[in-house]
Amino acid sequence: MKKFMLMGILVVLIAGLAACGTDEGGASSDEESFELKFGMVAGTAQNEYKAAEVLADYVDEESDGQLTINIYADSQLGDDRAMLEQVRENSLDITFAETGRFGIWVPRATLMGLPYIVDDFDHLHRAVYETEYGQELHSELLDEHNWMIAATAYNGTRQTTANRAIESLSDMKGLKLRVPEADTLLDYAKYTGASATPMAFTEVYLALQTNSVDGQENPLSTIDAQKFYEVQDYMALTNHVVNDANYVVSKDTWEALPEDLQTILQDGINKAAEEHTNLFEQEEAELVKKFEEEGVTVTEPDLDEFKEAVSEAYPKYTEDIEGDAEGYLDEIESVR
Repeated sequence: MKKFMLMGILVVLIAGLAACGTDEGGASSDEESFELKFGMVAGTAQNEYKAAEVLADYVDEESDGQLTINIYADSQLGDDRAMLEQVRENSLDITFAETGRFGIWVPRATLMGLPYIVDDFDHLHRAVYETEYGQELHSELLDEHNWMIAATAYNGTRQTTANRAIESLSDMKGLKLRVPEADTLLDYAKYTGASATPMAFTEVYLALQTNSVDGQENPLSTIDAQKFYEVQDYMALTNHVVNDANYVVSKDTWEALPEDLQTILQDGINKAAEEHTNLFEQEEAELVKKFEEEGVTVTEPDLDEFKEAVSEAYPKYTEDIEGDAEGYLDEIESVR
């Protein structure tokens, strides 16, 4: 009798252990759970955070709590460069990064941050997903740096505000323009004839108010959030840099997930990126009117002369790129 009882217990134990394993095809078991960290520079009131919440809510619901994402906003984990390093080292699972930012590690990525290299977000998206240049770039980021580009969203287009009207390229001459310490934006000022004035972001409002600088450049959402329209009478739609936001996932994190959770995560990122883009597009459509109602005069200068002027800066970037740099530019141009 005891022998039969022991055999029965063993059968139950074996069946229980089998149930705790993964299903065929890589599906996760009910006992597995994964908790991911998503770090970002943006604050909780910004569009990036709202989009990340869409992702977190989606994966939690679709996975019945097996996959959760904790969001660390407001640069809690450092700046964008620090967080990219953390993803590479697997101490962070997901973060945002502009394509041009990868130029620190992969020089040809810098091309995507050049002024007027693309016309709009649709052009940018084609350049990074439909050309050999973009596809090979994504492959290198994945294979050499542990960065999987899961989706790319629109993050606003940079415009120029000033204390005088900018109706043509000649109006930029001598303009004391605050720009960040970024070569591509310093060159936007330099090659359009402005006087580039690097300055900490926190100092910009007062500098504009006291005319220490004549103008600044930023996406419309930033101009609104920082209330630069209160201390600038003019805004030119210069559209000089289109910002993107890549959803960067650790390759190792991705490969550690069962296939069903990989699918849920990818679907969630796709939904988040779509919402991300929609939020910025809707906001920009409304902000120009808002600024005009606040008394800002909005101008639309001929951008062809801006593009021609800034293109003179391109050779300094292509000469540092291994491979056919001119060919990369041709590929980007071919999907314009």
